[in-house]
Amino acid sequence: MLSASRDAEAVVPVKEQIRCLALTIYFEARGEPGDGKLAVGHVVMNRVADPRFPDDVCDVVRQGGEEVLHRCQFSWWCDGLSDKPQHLAAWRETQAIARRVFWQYSDDPTNGAMWYHADYVSPEWRTMFAKGPRIGQHIFYRDRERHDDRPQIAQSR
Repeated sequence: MLSASRDAEAVVPVKEQIRCLALTIYFEARGEPGDGKLAVGHVVMNRVADPRFPDDVCDVVRQGGEEVLHRCQFSWWCDGLSDKPQHLAAWRETQAIARRVFWQYSDDPTNGAMWYHADYVSPEWRTMFAKGPRIGQHIFYRDRERHDDRPQIAQSR
């Protein structure tokens, strides 16, 4: 019985991680084409796989912004607005995309990117990284020292 109880407890964090991933895709890329939504999800998972970032999706998404509004890694997390999805069809779609990305059922269209920004802004940090693809209205970046073109694959934890 104890074993079944532990298994049930293990499912809750995975569901919460997928929910955090879906919320990020929803709020960061809801109006983007399918590849744009996948790309945002893969950035989160690429960070989870990188030892410089937390190893949990929710912790990656919530990183930064603890003390100053609008200073977090993913703008939706600390924009001061409601975090409840309002468009049911879009929310269902992003939940399905989040599951695909989390369980590695999709290719990473960013080629291992861990940063991105909208194409209508020019953050100073962008020059510190290697520019990657533009997908929808986002421009993606990865570390300059990466020399291969193989995508980084996040391992679910």
